[in-house]
Amino acid sequence: MFNLSEKGRGIRAMFDDIAPRYDLLNRLLSLGIDRRWRRFAVGQLRVPPNGMVLDVATGTGDVALEIASRTPDSVTIIGEDFTQGMLLKGAEKIAASEYRDRIMLVNAPCEAIPHPSNLFDGVTIAFGIRNVVDRQEGLSEMCRVLKPGGRAVILEFSTPANPLFKTIYTTYFHKILPFIGGLISQRSAYKYLPDSVAEFPPQSEFKQMMTDAGFAEVRHHDLTFGIATVYVGVCP
Repeated sequence: MFNLSEKGRGIRAMFDDIAPRYDLLNRLLSLGIDRRWRRFAVGQLRVPPNGMVLDVATGTGDVALEIASRTPDSVTIIGEDFTQGMLLKGAEKIAASEYRDRIMLVNAPCEAIPHPSNLFDGVTIAFGIRNVVDRQEGLSEMCRVLKPGGRAVILEFSTPANPLFKTIYTTYFHKILPFIGGLISQRSAYKYLPDSVAEFPPQSEFKQMMTDAGFAEVRHHDLTFGIATVYVGVCP
């Protein structure tokens, strides 16, 4: 049994609290661009018929549903999250979808994925690796459960390199976003978001972490002027 750290328990409690309005805030605060980012990320997978995909930190199931919509009916998706509140919202969305028989949900943290090694053809995590306390262990676990040749696709926020756009982005992220989030949900949660993005490793460092975890052919794609980044690694 994996024991969460105090920080991990705090993050889990925060996401439990904001789960009821999580989807609404995502759409409002990203102006709907988050959907396009998820579509791009899922497009990096290469899943064969009868394959299996693990969506880590699945939250309310957006990525799991996107995978189901873009893969053969024979593909099974497992959504995993350590926050029960998010899984409850995800279960409602999945039950109301045409993919209800293809998506299963599991309550578990990224650092202790409860599945055998070499099981999945693809692993995804969208806006979740930032919240994994032991990221190196989480990446190693993702690599462990992939079949040889399977891909891990990681979508995460990043900081734009262009000075002008970085200034506009930083102002929105650190001032406007927490204000709007506070009106609809918890201000503290939407202050945590920009703070956690600011402390996330630079792209080169994170790609090295993926390599150290066992991934090969690691690369990244900048999205929307570098607001978000998609990292791709292959299990050798």
